[in-house]
Amino acid sequence: MSNQTKKETTVGTKIRHSLQADCQSCFGLCCTALNILASSDFAINKPAGTPCPNLQDNYSCHIHSQLRETGFKGCTVFDCLGAGQQVSQVTFHGQDWRQSREHADKMFHVFPIMEQLYEMIAYVAEALSYQVDNMLYEQLLAQLKHLQQIIAQDADTLLALDMVASRMPINALLLQTSEQIRQHSVKGKASRNLNQRGADWMGKNLKGKDLRATDLRGYLIAANLQDANLQGVDFIGADLRDANLRGADLSTSLFLTQMQINAAQGDRSTKLPSYIKRPAHWQ
Repeated sequence: MSNQTKKETTVGTKIRHSLQADCQSCFGLCCTALNILASSDFAINKPAGTPCPNLQDNYSCHIHSQLRETGFKGCTVFDCLGAGQQVSQVTFHGQDWRQSREHADKMFHVFPIMEQLYEMIAYVAEALSYQVDNMLYEQLLAQLKHLQQIIAQDADTLLALDMVASRMPINALLLQTSEQIRQHSVKGKASRNLNQRGADWMGKNLKGKDLRATDLRGYLIAANLQDANLQGVDFIGADLRDANLRGADLSTSLFLTQMQINAAQGDRSTKLPSYIKRPAHWQ
């Protein structure tokens, strides 16, 4: 493993903690730019580029305190990690999308791209917070710097970006990070199948199970993970909608996002990573 200093790994930790949405600095882009289909998560159909009827002139939500009760549960799940304020205040220099249709269309197309870039930054920053080998650390650091340069580009450059090509090298590095960390955490312990990538555990009862260091990049919709040991579990891309995480230990889970936690069920006894906020609706 790496001989990195604590100061070096702290860099990734600080960046990961800093990725927080500031809705007051955003022009309601998640309420306007995205295409929404009516479902159990959203009470209405809303085409991309059309403001939600609950969006007020000051970009606040008219029913913010009653979103879940009025059929807009999905709004309480969404988290842009700060992409919204980046597009609003940096890419478009604080210009309101209401100023022109052309200006609005460009902003609405840039926002989903920025959202993906911020997701990648979050993953890479988290990877840099772990003790990995020096070569992998340097490769991750180079990708982080590259992503930070990209998000500072103008709208036309962002719109021309090849997202598939941008994701490929990062995905490979995140897999290497996951393997190094998970193998190290189970070293010397009883061997078991740690690769459950793509598994369909929808609705499965895993209550109290020891799943430490397992790759759970799969379907966990409504799975019962109550009181499970999920330390060191890789959750990239895992679908945790309505999964029961009450009493579960996710304190050292890998690549867990706020959106995944917001979509799950938990309580005060659920142990979360330091960069994840306990959802208000868990109360």
